[in-house]
Amino acid sequence: MDVLTKQIIFVGGKGGVGKSTTAAAIAHRLSTSGYRTLLVSTDPAHNVGDIFGRPIGGKPVEVAERLVALEIDPRLETERYITGVKNNIKGVVHSSMMEEVHRQLDTAQASPGADEAALFDKLITIILEERASYDKIVFDTAPTGHTIRLLSLPELMGVWIHGLLEKRKKANTNSSRLLNDGEPIDDPIYEVLAERQRRFAQVRELLMDEQTTGFIFVLNPERLPILETEKAIQLLNRHSLAVKSIVVNKVLPEHVEGEFWTERKAHERKYVEMIEQSFKRQEIHYVPLFQRDIISYKDLAQFSEQLT
Repeated sequence: MDVLTKQIIFVGGKGGVGKSTTAAAIAHRLSTSGYRTLLVSTDPAHNVGDIFGRPIGGKPVEVAERLVALEIDPRLETERYITGVKNNIKGVVHSSMMEEVHRQLDTAQASPGADEAALFDKLITIILEERASYDKIVFDTAPTGHTIRLLSLPELMGVWIHGLLEKRKKANTNSSRLLNDGEPIDDPIYEVLAERQRRFAQVRELLMDEQTTGFIFVLNPERLPILETEKAIQLLNRHSLAVKSIVVNKVLPEHVEGEFWTERKAHERKYVEMIEQSFKRQEIHYVPLFQRDIISYKDLAQFSEQLT
């Protein structure tokens, strides 16, 4: 599986298709192959701890030799994010305005998109600051729509911040002419924005680098997951993010017994054909339906063996 050669791997897909299991199996396989691996869950409905049979939470936990897991809590990250913004504006906003600014920020904390912005900020930090400590980083992402928004944010936020910087630069130039005899003036806000722009650009470059980053989508041989995955790949392509690998999970055995299972298998074959037609540009891997839940390291190893 070519995607396993990448340093950063994103695993996405519709809810309930086995995305977290796939991410955990990949991380387990990489760690047993000698790579120090970080498995990060950005899905609010965290399943990674359940798979490894232990609580994980927001701090890195070593769940096996060379394998560390982390579950990002969007609520806590939003609180940290807003606190960071408050710290950035200290000394910039007049003291008489601070109470109102804090009130506005506390209101923004509960607004739509706040969790996403905070999660994006955490994702950037992990990618830029943890790469030196790990050979591989595997992201178990939230369901498809959320994943697309998250992965497209570096491009969108980069454009937005570029616009803010241009306006700030123009305002500073005008102020220096009027109030400072043309000498440059210090602007902490401009410096913060410029640093964020630099980080966004770094992450976008890494996400677009096919030698560094790989994307996997997991689906079941059913109509809705197929259609959703098609749309997701098309949307990511618009942002120059190419999905090269597909995992088709929970495929029935070739030989089944009983009228129900025989009919179900015939039904499934139609969707397998649909998958073959829809994802001709992707590397497709089929994982059989296991007799029991994936609840042990042995199960994860069995699962990962299918991803050759």
